[in-house]
Formats: sequence, structure tokens, C-alpha cells
Amino acid sequence: MQALTNRAKQVERAQMSFIEQLYLWNILKGMFITFGHMFKKQPTIRYPEQKREFSPVFRGLQVLNRDEEGRENCTACGLCAVACPAEAITMEAAERLPGEEKLYKEEKYAAKYEINMLRCIFCGLCEEACPKDAIYLSETFTPADYARKNFIYKKNDLLIPNPVTDPKGFADARGSKVIRTSK
Repeated sequence: MQALTNRAKQVERAQMSFIEQLYLWNILKGMFITFGHMFKKQPTIRYPEQKREFSPVFRGLQVLNRDEEGRENCTACGLCAVACPAEAITMEAAERLPGEEKLYKEEKYAAKYEINMLRCIFCGLCEEACPKDAIYLSETFTPADYARKNFIYKKNDLLIPNPVTDPKGFADARGSKVIRTSK
């Protein structure tokens, strides 16, 4: 068979010595590399025991905020749902009834508030669009699950703990994020 070009060259390999056939030198080099890594600082963290420090701009799971008296900040204006490019947020508004002043800050509130975490792209536009600072992205990862229905978070899943009944949970849920209080 004749080659189409003259670029092909026959490669001739030298015969390997007995030591090279045992691959002893290569095994020793690999052992020295492994031994050297035993004394270096580990680049990974042991997750459940150690927590990683997040960047100040980290965007995690969405949280519905409350004020210092435990009332919900959300007025169901719908700006977060309109701003969401993935259309992951759905809500329904309701009117506050007499006697519910301790539950809701304004006359309107979100009777139904859902976020589909399979659609969410964690862009933060919902947080920027909210005039009442009712929603923000926390420092919490979205948990993993096998069922799709468990990724649709309802209002009760997203609400921050009540600061009156659970001040420690409220402080933990807020994290190190600075949230301005509306007047």
C-alpha cells in the first residue's frame, strides 16, 4: 500500500532495559508525589463539620422577611414575579381582615406565594425589585431531593422564623446580610 503523502515516518523504538520493564522508576516517582501530598494543606473541606465562608455577594435560597414585630413584609405587589426572568415566582394577593394586624404589615398580603426552585436561576432580580425588602437571597444552599414536587417552595417554607417567638432562629435565618428596615 502506498502513502498519499511523504509525511508519514516510521518510528523506531529502542529496546527497554530490564529496569525499565519493571517500571520501578515510575512507581517510585509516583510514590514520592503521593508522599509529598500527605504533608500539604488539604484543599477540600469536610462539609457537615466545617462550613465554608461565603462571598458577600453569594446568592442562596430565597427567604420571605418579617419585621421586628413578626409581621410579614410582603404586600403581594407582584414586582418580584414580574422581574423574575425564569417566571419561577407565583403569588395570589388577599386583603387583611380585622384582627390580623399582628400578622401582616400592610392591608394586602400574599395569601399564596410559591417559588419553583427548578426554574430559579438565583439572579437576585426578585430581591432588587421588592420595594419592601420582603424577599432576599440568603446564605443557604438549596437542598437536594429526588421528587420534583419538593422543589416548589410554598410561603410557609420560605418565611423567616418569627423574631418574637424564635429570636435565635430569626438571627440565624438572616445571616450576615444587612437588610434595610422600611419605615
